[in-house]
Amino acid sequence: MEDKILLAHGSGGRLSHELIEKVFVPHFQGLNAGSLKLDDAAVTALPSLKPPISDLRLAFTTDSYVVKPLFFNGGDIGCLAVCGTVNDLSMVGARPLYISCAFVLEEGLPMATLEQVVRSMRRAAAEAGVQIVTGDTKVVEQGGADQLFVNTAGLGVVASGLDISGSNAKPGDKVLLSGYIGDHGIAVLSRREGLEFGTRIASDIAPLNHLVQAMLEASKEIHVLRDPTRGGLATTLNEIARQSQVGVCIYEEAIPVRDEVQAACEMLGYDPLYVANEGKLVAFVAPDDAEVVLRAMRATSSGQEARVIGEAVGERKGKVAMKTRVGGTRVVDMLTGEMLPRIC
Repeated sequence: MEDKILLAHGSGGRLSHELIEKVFVPHFQGLNAGSLKLDDAAVTALPSLKPPISDLRLAFTTDSYVVKPLFFNGGDIGCLAVCGTVNDLSMVGARPLYISCAFVLEEGLPMATLEQVVRSMRRAAAEAGVQIVTGDTKVVEQGGADQLFVNTAGLGVVASGLDISGSNAKPGDKVLLSGYIGDHGIAVLSRREGLEFGTRIASDIAPLNHLVQAMLEASKEIHVLRDPTRGGLATTLNEIARQSQVGVCIYEEAIPVRDEVQAACEMLGYDPLYVANEGKLVAFVAPDDAEVVLRAMRATSSGQEARVIGEAVGERKGKVAMKTRVGGTRVVDMLTGEMLPRIC
């Protein structure tokens, strides 16, 4: 087994088979209900779900991950790819089941680096309770990619009658946030640029399906779920406001930002509202159910810091406004351009 990726690893020949059999199969084999047959497609039955879901509908998503650097405090491209896919399914109320993963590898990538990423993916999949069932590998010449890119697709099931969408927010809905914002973006940036802030800021990467399941068990009046990744909380709220044609009013003093993240943003000239997250969600919930959903969130590991940060209103449709700590109101617009590229 070579210690670096060669172009021949993408040829479909002996080295390709060795790469699959010695790197991917040992790590992903145990995540499957059956065995990895190495066919061109995976065939699998829907599992027996507890509680059972009648009249199943499928949710399907795909995403690509090009984060730089590959490894950072609190995570890496592997767990990011798995958790990001799980979370995209969860944000429509789906129960994630299966994931595919495809790798674009640069010639010369150390084999140890690839194995570290694959191990991380296995751990994240096990934590989320999903199966990695199929995948693909391509190798490009040196300079044709930046070490390693990952593409994933995810399949999940949605219960009958469940309708969660960015277009479903209603005036009066309470806006719930599951925890501190800005951790992921600053963690990646600090590693990329070699910045020290006196304390290590860790990414918040986490699978959110268990949190969402707890919320759905608590209430059927959850109208919108969204994870504020690229563009941060501000961009996500603007997307929801435009989709639903409601106004959104948030309260600055209610939005949690760690002191070290706030300090880093002030030093770098960033607004935490626009910094990426990878383990947080925003929910729009009917006002009568907001407290019971909040209690359910706080009872989970991913929602212990959950709180109400605002509400949907009938005025200023498609706009987001923030009540500031000093009593004023300012417009919170959507991010223009790419503040932090290669963040996920």
